[in-house]
Amino acid sequence: MDFTTEKAFAKINISLDVTGKRPDGYHDMLMVMQSVTLCDDVRVELTANRSSTAVCNLPFVPSDGRNLAVRAADSFFAAAGITGVGARIGLYKRIPVGAGMAGGSSDAAAVLRALNRLCGRPFDESGLRELACGIGSDVPFCVTGGTMLASGRGELLSPLPELPDCSLVICKPEFSVSTPELFRKLDSVRLRCHPDTQGIIEALEAGDLVRLSRRMYNVFEDVPDRRHSTISHIKSVMLDFGALGSVMTGTGSAVFGIFDSEAAAENACRELGREFALCCTARNQPGLEL
Repeated sequence: MDFTTEKAFAKINISLDVTGKRPDGYHDMLMVMQSVTLCDDVRVELTANRSSTAVCNLPFVPSDGRNLAVRAADSFFAAAGITGVGARIGLYKRIPVGAGMAGGSSDAAAVLRALNRLCGRPFDESGLRELACGIGSDVPFCVTGGTMLASGRGELLSPLPELPDCSLVICKPEFSVSTPELFRKLDSVRLRCHPDTQGIIEALEAGDLVRLSRRMYNVFEDVPDRRHSTISHIKSVMLDFGALGSVMTGTGSAVFGIFDSEAAAENACRELGREFALCCTARNQPGLEL
């Protein structure tokens, strides 16, 4: 049967703020999100088998409904009223798992885009985003990516001016961070400061990479955790090697730095690669047009 392929781009948080707790138990977020060129490859094939499955180059990634990509396929068929078919999903992952880079969410969004194309585009962009809301908080952003202001649980999106072209270094320590655990810890502490979200938006409007980099902030770095000494070390190395700014993305544990020099970024990546296996360079990725 028919198949197609998609790139599933990782995301970083230029800023991440938690502004309150909601009656439904979730938290209100305010984030400036950016997609980057680090990506997974996603292959989607329609099959006569009614159940959707996934295969991945990483053996620990589940192949059933625990995988957001499979959940996305099932949600798509149900919403489109399509019966009697399933999806065989192939995932080649480069985005580190448990890094705060929305790897699973981006895979799910790529499956939505692929199935929409294979099935005659029953949904427009807003329809895909609405469908994505029921799959995961980061999936709506990942439908097109780019540079966005996200609020609510992350599903309320407003386009922002593109991040000026820059080099990025992404480094993930060996450990991962439990998102529910980090949110529980957040509820028990008083945040000492919040990102200057408006200042970041104004820097984007001015195309001022230096001003933006100086305002990057993630409130989860304020949550007490013994592993944050490693996060601080990675940030220090990036800054020592010329990063304009460095911050943890999402709930971690990946850290990224913004560089205005590709050579400096490569040097920083090489230095960090002596300590950390998961370290790479990337660039900012513009939003996709559906």
